[in-house]
Amino acid sequence: MTNKQLQKSRMWKYFIEATVEIIHEEGIDKVTIRKVADRAGYNSATLYNYFSELSHLKFFAAMRLLGGYIEEVTSLMEDGETPLDRYLIAWECFIRHSFRSPKLFNAVFIMDLGDQPGKLMQRYYEVYPAELVNVPDELQPTLFERSVMKRGKSMLQMAAEEGQIPPEQMNPVNEKTNLIWQGMMTSILNHRLDYDIGKAEENTMTYIREVIEGVRL
Repeated sequence: MTNKQLQKSRMWKYFIEATVEIIHEEGIDKVTIRKVADRAGYNSATLYNYFSELSHLKFFAAMRLLGGYIEEVTSLMEDGETPLDRYLIAWECFIRHSFRSPKLFNAVFIMDLGDQPGKLMQRYYEVYPAELVNVPDELQPTLFERSVMKRGKSMLQMAAEEGQIPPEQMNPVNEKTNLIWQGMMTSILNHRLDYDIGKAEENTMTYIREVIEGVRL
């Protein structure tokens, strides 16, 4: 890495860590460009040299706060004996964490990030490569994928290749399970639930399992 690249990474980290501090103290909705710049010890014009949109700052800061999720899903998936087992384990972990921290997951996986949002995930792990140290090689491509719709596709493809589900059901299953999560997530974000988060987690996982059982060979 060149000196210029190192300097850029350091500046990114200053602003990202300042954003994380604001989220801890006030919540992600209270993050503003001016607050972040002031906290980092720079002016807003300097910040805009590194981040073109406020949503990008929120994305990177939210990723920093999802470390517990990454560690847990990495550990739990090791217990899955088949691709379909790992697919369900991954969903259960993702549902639990996303429903309990909906605004953080919204900033990473749902919020409009402008052009080429997929590159932000790759950039994040370039700035914080240590977060991939304990992640198995086969799981790393999934972590680089921001699109929830695409994240589970590799496991479903392996499940189809091993004869667990019909190949023609791979895409429908992927779409159905993602739409189930998105629907419940939207209800949580908009405070439209008639029951608590625990029940939302239980129902969502039940619906996803029903989709899987409907096509399992």
